[in-house]
Amino acid sequence: MSIQANLAPEGAAPTPLEMRRAMGSFASGVTIVTGLHEDEPVGFACQSFASVSLEPPLVLFCADHRGRTWPRIREAGRFTVNVLGEDQQDLCARFGSSKGAKYEGLDWETSRWGTPSLPGVLMRVHAEVHQVTVAGDHDVVIGRVLELETPDSGRPMLFFRGQFGIQDEQNWHIPDMWGWGDSWG
Repeated sequence: MSIQANLAPEGAAPTPLEMRRAMGSFASGVTIVTGLHEDEPVGFACQSFASVSLEPPLVLFCADHRGRTWPRIREAGRFTVNVLGEDQQDLCARFGSSKGAKYEGLDWETSRWGTPSLPGVLMRVHAEVHQVTVAGDHDVVIGRVLELETPDSGRPMLFFRGQFGIQDEQNWHIPDMWGWGDSWG
């Protein structure tokens, strides 16, 4: 099965739908970015996370600057990136939606850095906001790493072609939306 976006005329930029469909072919890990804003825990599901530098230790994630959660984490100045394992789809669904209480009934702890640490994740990166650059409808956030934790081992949660995990080619779903849920990043 060939998955090709319609090619735009020469010189024309791809449409948002073409971008979403093409970028869905890039498998990514899934994280939950968390923070405390005025003693209230906040967080959102995020696919765009990467290591930037070893010296100094820097990471990045991208967040929709029109969303409600990222501006509150930015104001707080510190965040934790919680890297999900393949069996944590319920946690992803909880934070990938703008509906419902994300922390209600969830067993989480406050890290020594004052950020929410989620249970059972593969890795936690505790960081402070170092630099923010506006890029289209998102902010590229560079964080200076304060501490790393690897509390659990296991396989990572992957997101590929609109689904979790790598499916048989005949089951591939060409995503109409970037990411999953209604409010990632």
